[in-house]
Amino acid sequence: MTAGALEIAAAVGEGAATAVSFAQAALDTIARLDPAVNAFTVVTRERALAEAHAVDRRVAAKEALPLAGVPYAVKNLFDVAGVPTLAGAKVHLQRAKAARDATLVARMRDAGAVLVGTLNMDEFAYGFTTENTHFGATRNPHDTTRIAGGSSGGSAAAVAARMVPLALASDTNGSIRVPSSLCGIFGLKPTYGRLSRRGAFPFVDSLDHLGPMATTLGDLAACYDALQGPDEDDPACTQRKPEFVRDSCDAGIAGLRIARLGGYFEEHLTPSAHAAVERACLALDATRVTELPAASLGRAAAFVITASEGGARHLAHLRHRRDDLEPHSRERFVAGAIAPAAWYAKAQRVRRWYRDAVREIWNGADVLIAAATPCEATPIGEEWIELNGVRMPLRPSLGLLTQPISCIGLPVVTVPMPRAGRLPIGVQVIAAPWREDLCFRVAGALVATGASFSPMPKLAE
Repeated sequence: MTAGALEIAAAVGEGAATAVSFAQAALDTIARLDPAVNAFTVVTRERALAEAHAVDRRVAAKEALPLAGVPYAVKNLFDVAGVPTLAGAKVHLQRAKAARDATLVARMRDAGAVLVGTLNMDEFAYGFTTENTHFGATRNPHDTTRIAGGSSGGSAAAVAARMVPLALASDTNGSIRVPSSLCGIFGLKPTYGRLSRRGAFPFVDSLDHLGPMATTLGDLAACYDALQGPDEDDPACTQRKPEFVRDSCDAGIAGLRIARLGGYFEEHLTPSAHAAVERACLALDATRVTELPAASLGRAAAFVITASEGGARHLAHLRHRRDDLEPHSRERFVAGAIAPAAWYAKAQRVRRWYRDAVREIWNGADVLIAAATPCEATPIGEEWIELNGVRMPLRPSLGLLTQPISCIGLPVVTVPMPRAGRLPIGVQVIAAPWREDLCFRVAGALVATGASFSPMPKLAE
């Protein structure tokens, strides 16, 4: 289906179409396209139609619904009532069905959105490729021989293929931004603590973020606005009032100090990634270059924290069901489980120092621009990549540019920067904590200049 979220919500809200018709269209599109993409693990057909009928009744009762009738899907680490929360893991196949929806799923329902299914991911969100050995690899809609990215690859692929206009995902070290870049869509990793994580299976408590993906920036903003709000059931969730961003998309960039990240963020880029940054900065007339102090140390701290917290969380699985864990993540969990506690403590100290050092950058810039991934989508099964003449392992290297940002919880909008005849690739638009509005202002300027849009894959035409 090619209709966007705001277009659908307007049609349903005005009575020009029904939520049921859009739900059925989404289900038909999934049935037609997903065998080639493998984005979905569960299609919630009965729930979708029931929710759509409920939306039509709410609209008839004159209830204002910002996402009226909009089909969406969620990464399968979100609790969905009546569905086992897999988190991409074989060891969860016999898990009890979720008793209630995750907070963000409930908020989507309150806004009038219609859930059509759950989506594939790297096991326990530990990966950047969604080459899941239990549920199969999710394939990039722009070239089904290539990866969709991860760990939210199913979410990105479902949106990019126009099976749904919106999806919910998670980002610990880049799991929204990497697949958004490789699939050519918009994605938001909000400030750490901005959106509730209640009912989402955790990976690394001190680094986990949840956020939306969309084919248009306006749809992304509308979805984000619907998800905001305090949640007493998530102690990490802010008690700040919602700060809506939908109007920020058209606010322009007058007065904003925009800088390109150099140094570490330009050392390991393919020509495609470098060109994406250049095009974005040219469109924004951003000539200033700055550096994020000690970004490599921030990434190293994130690695240690991720492995340590992840290994501790899955220690029972490592002891009793080791052979049922995915090889890609199992050995890293083992390494984290046996890492000395002193390493974890030092990584957290480095993280705090790094966060304080980065604060100084906002004295000279309001928004930062960097590549989201060092390369375009690679072939499924690829193990290595060459960056700036250096042969590097592919899977961890896809997070080179995202980990230093999520380590300290900064908000980021990933913006697609497509080129004709080439695979998509994106840039990160980064701001200070709680300034998602600035990310959307700059992303909106890129859209307004025509530099950014989400390309339609031939698969979906």
